[in-house]
Amino acid sequence: MNKRDFLKGAVLFFPAAGVLQALACKAEGKELSATATTGYDPTQHWYGMGVDVDKCIGCNRCVEACKAENGVPDEPFYFRTWIERYSIYADGEVKVECISTKTPEQRLADQSEPIDPSVLRTFFVPKLCNQCANPPCVQVCPVGATFQTTDGVVLVDEKRCIGCRYCIQACPYGARYLNPNTRTADKCTFCYHRVTKGLLPACVEVCPTEARIFGDLKARADRLVRFQRQNEISVLKPDLNTEPKVRYAKLDGEVR
Repeated sequence: MNKRDFLKGAVLFFPAAGVLQALACKAEGKELSATATTGYDPTQHWYGMGVDVDKCIGCNRCVEACKAENGVPDEPFYFRTWIERYSIYADGEVKVECISTKTPEQRLADQSEPIDPSVLRTFFVPKLCNQCANPPCVQVCPVGATFQTTDGVVLVDEKRCIGCRYCIQACPYGARYLNPNTRTADKCTFCYHRVTKGLLPACVEVCPTEARIFGDLKARADRLVRFQRQNEISVLKPDLNTEPKVRYAKLDGEVR
């Protein structure tokens, strides 16, 4: 019996602080070794993302770029980021549809459909891991595979992950899935391998309307900081006190 099978059969819980500290040090050394020559210092950063809902046109380019960049399975329903379309009806009904599960042809056909007069308005909302400052997924992982880096990004060490799905169940945003190829938990990482090299996450780089803004919340002159200062900011499920670092501008109250 290998270690993974053993841990699946016998649920072991370790002191959280010790596990996270040890794993964070190990992972940080592994992840940042490639950028050591650039002088990258994770203690100087605290990453987040802003989303301007009014600018999102539902083109799905961010989803496609994410899948290509991070090796996300091509099958429907496996996403690190996805787009939801909200339709607000005159009678108060709200319809939510994930357009990222559709083919380009299906999305094009939807655009060709006649406008329903009972719909007051529609809008698109990009969603992803909220990179919580107080992440519940980290708290429930029995082997410390899910951890938070010094610069505020929640990652998964697939070598440690045993596929127990506890983190998937604990995430209130539905942002995690079990990768069918690796049988380990997977999620958005803010393209951490790019960010530590001074590059933007793939989804931000390809957005044609600049609906996504990535930045450093520690830098006063950062574009993300200005975005927060200039807009009325909302987060998803604020009552859960997870302290999301994905912040939305112009978010309708119907979005959860």
